[in-house]
Amino acid sequence: MTALGIARRILAVGGLLAALAAAAQTPDTAAIAAAKKAFVEKMVKQHEFDRAELTALLDQVQISQTIIDTMSKPAERVVPWFEYRRIFLTEERIAAGAQFWREHAHELDSVSQRFGVAPEMIVAIVGVETYFGTRMGKYRVLDALATLAFAYPPRATFFASELEQFLLLVREEHIDPRTALGSYAGAMGAGQFIPSSYRTFAVDANDDGKRDLWGDWEDALGSVANYFKKNGWQTGEPVVEQAMLAPQFKGPETRNSMDLKETVGSLRGQGYVFTTDLPAETPAAPFALEAEGGGSEYWVGFNNFRVITRYNRSPKYALAAFELSQAIRTRYSTAVASNTGSIDR
Repeated sequence: MTALGIARRILAVGGLLAALAAAAQTPDTAAIAAAKKAFVEKMVKQHEFDRAELTALLDQVQISQTIIDTMSKPAERVVPWFEYRRIFLTEERIAAGAQFWREHAHELDSVSQRFGVAPEMIVAIVGVETYFGTRMGKYRVLDALATLAFAYPPRATFFASELEQFLLLVREEHIDPRTALGSYAGAMGAGQFIPSSYRTFAVDANDDGKRDLWGDWEDALGSVANYFKKNGWQTGEPVVEQAMLAPQFKGPETRNSMDLKETVGSLRGQGYVFTTDLPAETPAAPFALEAEGGGSEYWVGFNNFRVITRYNRSPKYALAAFELSQAIRTRYSTAVASNTGSIDR
């Protein structure tokens, strides 16, 4: 076959694959209807929902091709650590975080003392997730979850479960399911909790009878703190330390496991050099992340670092959130100490 013929065949195959991919992403009306019906039956049988009311509610769902496209698009290139860090460690976000802390100092003091989680860590999480509550999502949660449950087969089981949790949540908390907004994946509120996390970890921090993660900052901040506490946060314990490799380094550099399978002593024995007063038997995990200009940065994470990765299972996320928390704390403390009220650098 000539080179031209090979090229034509490649183009033809590519066109066919593209067409198949597009077809696979196009919602199947009959399949959606069947999935809805089965879901309604489950909710009626297991949770005693009214069949007519639930059917009418789901008939109002808007299946969103935009949500399907967002979920099914190829994974974007892996952003190296030094670029990922720049997304969150900006002057604007640090200043906004310190200002947010000043504005919500009462709520932060209350939930920090109650749950034993550092206030700067709570602030950093809402700063990373929703830019301190200013970007909580534009999609109706009902549409997002129903779209992914009924029209996105690769994750249908998971999102059908989250839709179930959402409907139980709105019944328990008296939320209007037609107006609740969140992310394209159905995450809600300042801390971006998916419905199952909302039901499990959200708290009514001010005892007003509701767990409101959209408009009640004591609830929203308390729920983030409770998430950390329930996942094992240890008050006052260290999070992570930067490390170097000794000339006689013996271990692999790039494990990046989020499980604490090593100890302070075992890592030092392999040639990781880092500073900590923790006992040698303390569980720990090493991380190697891309440094600007080539090479790697080395870090050793402890229990509280693992807890941050339970919020988002990424060492980059955990390290960025932690570094943001430290920068915000420094900015806030400086402003308070100077008593100027200014958060600017």
